[in-house]
Parts: sequence; structure tokens; C-alpha cells
Amino acid sequence: MNEVRLGRHAALRRLTVVLSVAYLGALALIAFWPAPVDRGVHGSLVSILAALQRHGAPGWLTYTFVEFAANIALFVPVGLLGVILVGARHWWIAIVAGLAASFCIEFGQLIFLPARFATVNDIIANTFGAGVGAVAALGVIGLTHAWPSAGPRSPTARRLHTP
Repeated sequence: MNEVRLGRHAALRRLTVVLSVAYLGALALIAFWPAPVDRGVHGSLVSILAALQRHGAPGWLTYTFVEFAANIALFVPVGLLGVILVGARHWWIAIVAGLAASFCIEFGQLIFLPARFATVNDIIANTFGAGVGAVAALGVIGLTHAWPSAGPRSPTARRLHTP
């Protein structure tokens, strides 16, 4: 690895740590807010989904589906940031971290937040989201490693691209 790549790697790692801290702070606020975070819009969302279904939207587009999808999306950063922090070789740790974090959140809601609903479906969705993020990170890492470097071309590469 040359000095430029090492510098970029260190910068990416620092940025990832900063983004992880910010994300985890936001996740903690969402997860441990005393009331459900969608309390103010729940009725409106249900009405919008019902109207969409009356106008041809598929029957599976329900509040339950939207909530499940939102939980998936909420945990995609766990997988993305986790893989960057632990490395591609240990990608599975990001998914385990998503599962553990989700379990702790749901358990905390069950014990400490009577207005919140702890569910196994949330754990499943959150863990799946971490998995989606981990796979996406692996894909991006794979693409960036397959990308030709911007440095000088080797004699072989020059011969292949010379008209």
C-alpha cells in the first residue's frame, strides 16, 4: 500500500468514526424517545396508505410494511459503517452488532418505556437492515478495489491501451 492509499484509508476511518458517533446518537434518540416517534403522523400515514390502495396501490403497502421497511432502513448504516470499521474480512461482526443493538433497544423499550412497543419483528427488520448495509459495503469495497488506480500505468497496461 502506498502512502496516498494509507492516507486515504486513515481519513476514511476518521470520517467513519465521526459518522458512527453521530448516527449512534440519532439512533439512541429515536430508539429511546419516551413515545413512539411516529405518534404525530400515524393517523395521517394510515390515511395516505388507504388512499393509495383505493387508487391501485398493492394490498401489501400497509402501515405494518412501511414500519418494517423503516426499521430496515434505520439499521442499514450499522452494516455500512460497521464493515468500514472492522474491515471486509470481518463483515459478519457488523451484522452481529446490528442484532445485539436491536436486542438491547427492544429490551430497553420493554423494561423502561411503557408507551413503546418492543417486538421481535423489529429485531428481525433491524438485523436485516444491518445485513443489507454490510452487503452494500462489501460491494462498494469490491468495486473500489477492482477500479484501476490513478497512478502511472504499468508497461503492460500502456501496451494494451496504445493505439
